[in-house]
Amino acid sequence: MPVGVILAFAAYAIFCVGDALIKAIGPGISVFELAFFTTTFAIVPAIISNRGERWRHALRVRHPFLVQLRALSAIFSTACVMYAFTHIPFADVYAIAFAAPILITVLSVFFLKEIMTPTRWAMLALGFCGVLLVIRPGFRTIEFGHIAMMAAALSSAVAAIILRHIAPIEQRISIIAITTLYSLTFNGAMMLHDFTAPTMQQWLMIGMIGLFGGTGQLLIIAATKITPASVVAPIQYSQLIWAILFGAVLYAEYPDRLAIIGLLIVVATGLTNVVNGKTRARWKARVFSYRLGQ
Repeated sequence: MPVGVILAFAAYAIFCVGDALIKAIGPGISVFELAFFTTTFAIVPAIISNRGERWRHALRVRHPFLVQLRALSAIFSTACVMYAFTHIPFADVYAIAFAAPILITVLSVFFLKEIMTPTRWAMLALGFCGVLLVIRPGFRTIEFGHIAMMAAALSSAVAAIILRHIAPIEQRISIIAITTLYSLTFNGAMMLHDFTAPTMQQWLMIGMIGLFGGTGQLLIIAATKITPASVVAPIQYSQLIWAILFGAVLYAEYPDRLAIIGLLIVVATGLTNVVNGKTRARWKARVFSYRLGQ
């Protein structure tokens, strides 16, 4: 199994632990306040693990537009995800989130020029049907949290595609630092009108969310440097296992029979794409027709 795949599995497991803590905090703290403080803690793993890259050079980027667009997409996605986790069931959030790998894979074909076989296209279509079995639009009440999560899936797909392009070129600290600066500025301004001082227990959970998120982000960046986006993307489906476990144990949320069938379909197709991608997906170095910032 490629090293990038192993790193991605570890990253998504870590993200799930952080997500469970976000839901535990609940809607008592605004999403902007939560994002501001978790971002502050998330920078710690990057500082500790930094080797050879100088922070004073963090703003020196070769593709400033793409780096900033990726940062804005990631920030918007994070805010939507935090809102969704604190307002709708745990399993619903993940079910909608699993549309992101499908979007990433499709976008990687058009913008990253990655090669997709008919088998992998079929597996993606089947995986999407599995997602629909879980969500069942038209048969359930759609809340604003569901809409927010749909927006998060799209924006996270855009962020992932941009990251796949810039990760081999830009410094890791540049990607992290610029995203952090945008997040602190935006969320800091938005949280001022509705600030609620966290309790000691909430501070502990916020710190853990940030540390887990920062560590997971480092692992994703490392994975995308060495493995095609269309291979890394389906690994997000591994979060289904954690979603069912945390939802049942911590929040008494149990998927019904149709949802379980859908989840199994999604897991099976996602893993099939990983196996196929090991030998068939290719990365072409020249992507996008422009070279901003050069």
